[in-house]
Amino acid sequence: MLKENEIKVGDTHSSVLVEDLKRTQIVQYAGASGDYNPLHTDEIFTTQIAGYPSVFAHGMLSMGLTGTMLTDYVGDGALKKYGVRFTNQVWPGDTLTGKATIIEIRQEDDGKVIDLMIETTNQDNVSVITGNATAKIES
Repeated sequence: MLKENEIKVGDTHSSVLVEDLKRTQIVQYAGASGDYNPLHTDEIFTTQIAGYPSVFAHGMLSMGLTGTMLTDYVGDGALKKYGVRFTNQVWPGDTLTGKATIIEIRQEDDGKVIDLMIETTNQDNVSVITGNATAKIES
């Protein structure tokens, strides 16, 4: 868990979430989640019927990868709130980097917390996820 005396507003943490996302990883996520929407698993449906250039990753796969970066940063069990907006699709071959920025350190009833602004971008620096989180910290 982060300690209040070791952080300040404006601090950032970033890490590469996945390099060169494979179609296999997307299909594995479909199996793990039970979400077999053909937009994520069926190239013919996605390109010929839906009109996309390729299958693309589940939003929740990108959110999960971003969430792992967050818990690696704030510590297991520290995350209190986490929400995102999916801003662009994630395609096979993408490399994703997640970044969390401390925007506030404040007191809540049960202790000190930090509020974080989150952004995940692809290799072209295009935002694919934006969001916010709140995590407990040690005083």
